[in-house]
Amino acid sequence: MSKTHEIKVQRREDEGKGASRRLRHAGVIPAIVYGGELKPVSIQLNHEEVWLASQNEWFYSSILELSLNGDVQKVLLRDLQRHPFKQLIMHIDFQRVSDNEQLSAAVPLHFANEEISPAGKSAEVVVTHELNEVQVVCLPKDLPEFIEIDLSALEVGHVIHLSEIKLPAGVEIPELKLGKEHDVAVVIAKHARLEEAEDAPAAEGGEGEGK
Repeated sequence: MSKTHEIKVQRREDEGKGASRRLRHAGVIPAIVYGGELKPVSIQLNHEEVWLASQNEWFYSSILELSLNGDVQKVLLRDLQRHPFKQLIMHIDFQRVSDNEQLSAAVPLHFANEEISPAGKSAEVVVTHELNEVQVVCLPKDLPEFIEIDLSALEVGHVIHLSEIKLPAGVEIPELKLGKEHDVAVVIAKHARLEEAEDAPAAEGGEGEGK
């Protein structure tokens, strides 16, 4: 189950590009909260506090509690706009969540014990992580901050598919309901020489070709 994290916010009265620019100059992030039965609300957040929070994985995959003078709303981060080259968050979108309604969210994958696996111990094996996150559906109370995949038994030539991920109770991967072709590889352990052979460019024809 995901932990909740409280972030203090204030209501934003002035809107528009000019107002947002002034907020950013003052060290404040313009944002919006939408969804549920309530109307969208424009808010603002302290940039330094949110910037520090944004360095953590949980900021992107956990239920966040936005506190407005003691009024707390549970939300998920849905969009975060960054400056092209400055360490500056330009705008954030939050979506309200209901305790009784399922939500869809991207959850990070953590790969454990690769170094002690038969594949991980071999210098001749390349282990690739094909996915770093997975889209899940669940109730807010069941949302995990991450899903761990134990690679301790990973052998050379082994492929771990989406359907083999051990999910927490109450969590589903909707993509698996779309057919076998959606049961994609998550981890692949391949012999290094095979990897090199597949990556090598195709020969461009033998001698005398086209003569």
